[in-house]
Amino acid sequence: MTKKEAVTFSAPEHELRLPRGMRLDLVTLRLFVATAEQGGVTRAAGQLHLVPAAASRRIRELEEQLGIALFIRQPHGMALNDAGRAVLAHARSMLHSVDRMQEDVMAFMQGNRGVVRIAACTSAVLQFLSEDIQRCHLRYPNIHIDLHEMNSEGVVQAVQRGIANVGIYEHSVTHVALPHLPYREDRLCIVTQAAHPLAQQARSGARITPEQALRHDVIGLTEGASISIILGRLAEQAGLPLKMRIRVGSFDSMAAMIASGIGIGLMPETVARQIAGDRRFAHLPFDGALAVRHFSLCHQPHASLAQAADSLISLLCTPAPVPH
Repeated sequence: MTKKEAVTFSAPEHELRLPRGMRLDLVTLRLFVATAEQGGVTRAAGQLHLVPAAASRRIRELEEQLGIALFIRQPHGMALNDAGRAVLAHARSMLHSVDRMQEDVMAFMQGNRGVVRIAACTSAVLQFLSEDIQRCHLRYPNIHIDLHEMNSEGVVQAVQRGIANVGIYEHSVTHVALPHLPYREDRLCIVTQAAHPLAQQARSGARITPEQALRHDVIGLTEGASISIILGRLAEQAGLPLKMRIRVGSFDSMAAMIASGIGIGLMPETVARQIAGDRRFAHLPFDGALAVRHFSLCHQPHASLAQAADSLISLLCTPAPVPH
């Protein structure tokens, strides 16, 4: 070993000391490994498409930089000595790391690796996203999703502020000055106690209008939620005051309030079947433009959008295949 200042790192068999500032290029490392595996520099050079004389010079320069011989020269080939075996373990590890790095870079470039932050309104999370995220995980197992549930106004603000890469919100809630695409749609229904006068009226065959529903106490969601905004619009269209006795933070809490007789609620039909589907409740359909909601997907401008997010956007905006 030379007396140059050196750095130390561990090897499986020996402690190897490299001169500080030493440069190891990948071609030389691959040549060294191939020479060790082939038992000769000529065969290794052919494997790597190098001129044998140039390959021999690279091996000599490597040994000179290390300050120690790595091979035992034999009449018909080359065999590693103890130092060479120690270096071989490191060379393989380094080349493996480089190969993994190249694979990861290609994965990022192709959009199938990374972390994507999605903000979504509660209705979208409950009705659509569990299935859609499962499809994303199957297609892109190395893309990790950080999901934030909030109301529709909060979703748009999160994307505008860069907190989320992608947002899913109810389209009529707010104007969005961001790229956006259609996502899904749902239908709302009025949920009451089974013994509520509106439920009894519906059982007689009468169609419940929003005006009739709004004459009763209503349970709303938090301010900025699509359901609360729609209730306000329905009241405005009917020319009636909105009798919102209480706001809650989730559809589960709304169902508990309805079951206790505190008021009636407005829910997506799919959600109503999930969390208010027993005999205590009645689901009453109603007509009108506001009965059907349209959800959109917005995202940060393409110039600042990672490839992983772009890949997920394409998948999310493709409807799930209908099972046969």
